[in-house]
Amino acid sequence: MTAHSRPARAADSRPARPVMLGQNQYGKAENRVVKITRDGDTHHIKDLNVSVSLSGDLEEVHLSGSNAHCLPTDTTKNTVYAFAKEHGIESAEQFGIHLARHFVTSQEPIHRARIRIEEYAWERIAGSDANSRFIGADEVRHSFVRKGQETRLTEITYDGEQWQVISGLKDLVVMNSTNSEFWGYVKDKYTTLKEAYDRILATEVSGRWRFNWTDDEQRMPNWERSYEQVRKHMLEAFAETYSLSLQQTLYQMGSRVINHRSEIDEIRFSLPNKHHFLVDLEPFGLKNDNEVYYAADRPYGLIEATVLRDGVEPKIPVDLTNL
Repeated sequence: MTAHSRPARAADSRPARPVMLGQNQYGKAENRVVKITRDGDTHHIKDLNVSVSLSGDLEEVHLSGSNAHCLPTDTTKNTVYAFAKEHGIESAEQFGIHLARHFVTSQEPIHRARIRIEEYAWERIAGSDANSRFIGADEVRHSFVRKGQETRLTEITYDGEQWQVISGLKDLVVMNSTNSEFWGYVKDKYTTLKEAYDRILATEVSGRWRFNWTDDEQRMPNWERSYEQVRKHMLEAFAETYSLSLQQTLYQMGSRVINHRSEIDEIRFSLPNKHHFLVDLEPFGLKNDNEVYYAADRPYGLIEATVLRDGVEPKIPVDLTNL
């Protein structure tokens, strides 16, 4: 036997276990499309990040490598840009509905399309009243600054018959500097947290809400107004709730939305508690009367829950990242 040879192994007499293809999908992710609508001298911007995912009769592309049923992902990318021109972008939801319907109805092997969209908001820059004439503009209507408050989200799923629209937002940072307490909690030998009767309550809202619009026979919601109103009710509930826990605040935010927006049956939140701890200033001979805080970025409490209309089955995924 040479130094590099290996002894022969006995043949494995065990029967081969059957292998099956499970859930699968494909598409082009994160297509950045910016649509400028020119209304005379006044311009409007829609700035989207669109991800297309298709599923259906796609077994052979996995099992044999046959691409006979495979629409190239490059084609899905091109469709996004072409639809921005052909259909415009009235709203993220409406744009996603156009795309999902197209892929399912135009491609026989495709049985289900899921379109996920992030929308980045821009606001118009107001020109100064003074001196604008000197740069040749009486009114600035085409300059914008990117909003940094939150990212709007939507996910549209279509199987040829039924729609599911789950919209939402992320990265919306909010704070109450008072009207928040936290006390009366379970204590054991590892508990060091002091009870608080006046604390900062801050969080970064990630929320998803599901519309009860599911088929073309129903009246379609006004997607733009719905988003504005849901956001408004969430913020109002956050501001107006005297909070004894972030869980209580979450429930009030969800309840306000369900009670005021008939087009929405379910809303789910993931709220990290952005802790603000009082700094001990006594070593410096100073009294900290709820004035100076240390903002801790991690670790953080993470509060998550779904609020539903009575009798409704929950369908928003618990982890918000379903396949």
